[in-house]
Amino acid sequence: MEKAKHITANRKPNGEGVVLERIERIAGRVGVRGAGVRLGIGDDAAIFRGTKGFNQILTCDWFLEGSHFLRDKHPADAVGWKCLARAVSDIAAMGGVPRCFLLSLALPESHTGLWLEEFLGGLRLAAKQFECMLIGGDTTRRRDILVNVTVVGEARTGQAVLRSGARPGDILFVSGRLGEAELGLRQIRQSQRRANIRDPLLRKHLYPAPRLALGRWLAERGRASAMMDLSDGLSTDLPRLCAASGVGARVEAAKIPAVRLPNQVSAKHGTDPLALALHGGDDYELLFTVPQKKLRRLPRSFRGIPITEIGEVTHEKELLLVDKVGREVRLPNRGWDPFRQHR
Repeated sequence: MEKAKHITANRKPNGEGVVLERIERIAGRVGVRGAGVRLGIGDDAAIFRGTKGFNQILTCDWFLEGSHFLRDKHPADAVGWKCLARAVSDIAAMGGVPRCFLLSLALPESHTGLWLEEFLGGLRLAAKQFECMLIGGDTTRRRDILVNVTVVGEARTGQAVLRSGARPGDILFVSGRLGEAELGLRQIRQSQRRANIRDPLLRKHLYPAPRLALGRWLAERGRASAMMDLSDGLSTDLPRLCAASGVGARVEAAKIPAVRLPNQVSAKHGTDPLALALHGGDDYELLFTVPQKKLRRLPRSFRGIPITEIGEVTHEKELLLVDKVGREVRLPNRGWDPFRQHR
């Protein structure tokens, strides 16, 4: 495999040059005022100007055929949207602002036409929505489709919210509803057809919305002591926050804002809203802790997004789930783990 290089606008009659030209034409012309980009697509590397009083935030994320999407069922534009949304959610989780991103894309030659056009269309819409500019990356040919996105963001010096700031007595909160994306994924897997982008049950799985405005608000006002995004499921991500902070947590099942199941779905065997909320991934909601002295300054919703108290941070380094009849059990870790066999 040739050494990875920055995406250039080099035009060749056929092959990679055509793919690169299409990427630049469709997804690479999203300008963002004040993004700090000095040089984008067209050279060996991009140049990003640092801003006085800000720290840069960098994150990267894989989006893989078979693991994260199905070529024959997921719309190409949804793949384009989601590959950026997933990475941008990491910036939101620190209270930052995304500025620009690099795209590395491997795909078969058979998908350099319409599929690529639709993929880039979804990516462009996401870049506009999140005000995050494509500035470079790499392409190569491969039998399956692999996408890697690296995002550069920034946060004011001293304002980035880390996972390690939770303290005993802090209250646990989540944004939105949990389990909606997992429900959408199950519907897609069970269907014999390509996903219907107009189906409201699939919306959160196909086109997730990272909570950028909420994360930034929490950081700038100093409300959250610790924060992360829920990408792998509450039962998997909460232990990570607790481990970073050296604490435990007590979560009340009755308070968790679980997905609401339509009648035709709830009638199916094995579909439990609480299980979806605890173990389902891809919600990209925010999980954060708030010191009790700041609770009165926390709204119940933010720009229409519910903010729900679900438990408390504890001294004991255990994760306990209080069920709906008041019994305490250990919170099982059954969220997404790429190295664990899943059902």
